[in-house]
Amino acid sequence: MTAPGVEGGVLEERPLIERRLHPVTPLRRAWAPIAVLIGWAVHDPDQAQRQLTRLTTTTLLIALAVLVPAAALYGFLTWWFTHFAVTDTELRIRTGLLFRRTAHIRLERIQAVDVTQPLLARVAGVAKLKLDVIGVDKKDELAFLGEDEARALRAELLARAAGFAPETAHEVGEAPSRELLRVPPRVLAVSLLLTGATWGTLAAALVVPPLLWLATHSVWTVLATGVPLLGAAGATSVGRFVGEYDWTVGESPDGLRIDHGLLDRTHETVPPGRVQTVRIVEPLLWRRWGSPRSSEAESGGGWVRVELDVAGSSNSVLVPVAPRAVAESVVARVLPGVTVPPPSALSRPPRRAGRCRPVWWRGYGLAVNDSVFAARHGLLSRSLSLVPHAKVQSVRLAQGPWKRLWRVADVKVDTGANKTVTARLRDAGEAAELLRAQAERSRTGRRDARPDRWMAS
Repeated sequence: MTAPGVEGGVLEERPLIERRLHPVTPLRRAWAPIAVLIGWAVHDPDQAQRQLTRLTTTTLLIALAVLVPAAALYGFLTWWFTHFAVTDTELRIRTGLLFRRTAHIRLERIQAVDVTQPLLARVAGVAKLKLDVIGVDKKDELAFLGEDEARALRAELLARAAGFAPETAHEVGEAPSRELLRVPPRVLAVSLLLTGATWGTLAAALVVPPLLWLATHSVWTVLATGVPLLGAAGATSVGRFVGEYDWTVGESPDGLRIDHGLLDRTHETVPPGRVQTVRIVEPLLWRRWGSPRSSEAESGGGWVRVELDVAGSSNSVLVPVAPRAVAESVVARVLPGVTVPPPSALSRPPRRAGRCRPVWWRGYGLAVNDSVFAARHGLLSRSLSLVPHAKVQSVRLAQGPWKRLWRVADVKVDTGANKTVTARLRDAGEAAELLRAQAERSRTGRRDARPDRWMAS
């Protein structure tokens, strides 16, 4: 008797359907030979200029007549020899014109699937699919696919990773999303103006040129120094504004979705259960902004920035700027069951810690509850790091000779994202007890943690 799907005692294999990228892709690949020539010209401009002056108009036209078709042929061939296919267990990407390469990406090891659209890609109606895979530093990508095809493939990969059968993965479609947060452009612009790095660069641009003028009396020296400083301040702020424009966070069964970008539009996914650390950053000038009452500011009001450490993923920003209460509500979606300790719950190191770190010791704080290890550092720009107990990989106590003299120690917590969160300058007895208790909390947290899943069942 033969089992269903088995003929003659041999399991039937599903036919492997390979697909190609969007037909516009050769235009992108055709630029490679031209980019090599441009790179050579930039690397040695004098030699390039001498070679060009030797060429006649006829020779230039013949060179262009050869180069352009050759570049077009290269782009077409690289597109023709690139295929991808989704099997029951993996995504296969086959590339290479002379040297063949086949990537086998196991579906259960996919961390995130992001859709990005550079400006020209948005005009052409295509998108790039990027995949974060456990244990791989560099993202594999499919560039380019039609915009609808990219979204459909993303939904299929997430459904397969969630455990849906191949027959039903196509029917699942993209999971619905509910908007949690949208950052208005005005708020983003004001927050960038209130960032210390911007003001620091501007201050340097205003102070350094007059000092150079007094020292050298050279206009060219002043311009050569002042203009780059002003440009750096503007480029940093403008670049962040363009990249974080229209930042939207939405909740869906496959994780938190992040959409952002003015020119290049990016659609990212924060995979559930794989966030190792959350940081709530409070720059000095943000603390009272949006909190008109001083008592509200002192209790932890104002604006904050939320950053992430995700194992095997490059996603690092969750919220570029938001009121603290709103940001904490989003953090609660990333870390279910975790409550962000208020500033009043953070205990400072003992006063003798000032012997090890004068003044700055006042910015350190620690709070540990049933769900999270929270450590704060920074006096001007504060950063509160939250590590769920289940994500702690190891706990260490560090104490040098000077700290032993003043009976203080650091407790270091290592996470799965190869990051370390440190509770600095704690009392030595408290640190020893914290080391023992944290090891037990981490063991219990890992035992009781729910398994990571892409989608809700």
